Amino acid sequence: MRSIYAIYRKELGHYFVSPIAYVVVGLFLILCGFFFNLYLSDAMRAAMEAQMQGAQFGMPSNFDVPSEVIRAFLGVLALFLLFFMPMITMGIFSDERRRGTMELLMTSPITETQIVLGKFFASFTLFLVMLVPTASYILFMWVKSEPMPPLRVVGAGYLGLLLFGGALLALGSFLSSLTENPIIAAVLTFAAFLLLWALDFGSSGAASTVESVVHYLSVINHYQGFAQGVIDTSALVYYVSFMVLFIFLTVRSVDSMRWRRA
Repeated sequence: MRSIYAIYRKELGHYFVSPIAYVVVGLFLILCGFFFNLYLSDAMRAAMEAQMQGAQFGMPSNFDVPSEVIRAFLGVLALFLLFFMPMITMGIFSDERRRGTMELLMTSPITETQIVLGKFFASFTLFLVMLVPTASYILFMWVKSEPMPPLRVVGAGYLGLLLFGGALLALGSFLSSLTENPIIAAVLTFAAFLLLWALDFGSSGAASTVESVVHYLSVINHYQGFAQGVIDTSALVYYVSFMVLFIFLTVRSVDSMRWRRA
């Protein structure tokens, strides 16, 4: 456990010493703030139009602004992760290999599993630093809106984001361990994310069995339930299994580096 924490501290310090973390987090929060304001303005405009139409026909307006904004905002957060996660994972292992510091890790009394877990937890911490401030937008709407935003949807949505982001980080870490070039790692990771995301669209029109399998493999498909406030056990199993699989593959990839140097 102490070795994992040592790797974790080293990797987290590397993130915040370089400008990458500040650029990624800052740009992510600026885009999130912009789209939250956009969705809130559109929802309020739609609510006013619905209220006017209801008054014209003598019918009450049931347009729920907080729920509409939260669902749209949770959807765009997941979309942003597809673009920002490769920036976090691209240098996890490839940068170590490029600078030659991976050899020092390989010769130290630390196991491959400890190295991989320490780096994964550090990248997940940076992901939390990105994600937590977005809750302030929900808190703002909680204070200002009536009715209040549904806590069930907010809680399930952020749980889904944590699982979704963790799965992407695990996959990105594995792809970063395959190359010495961080740019190539970022391109490979982004392409893999898009492929897994596009599986949901590609399943339409296929045979029933194939369609269900392809639909199940889509990472974004399992997140949709969370964004609607539904915590599905199959989605939990999918994301946890996805993370465990690619963490295991990353351990094997790092182990192969040690074997090639032996």
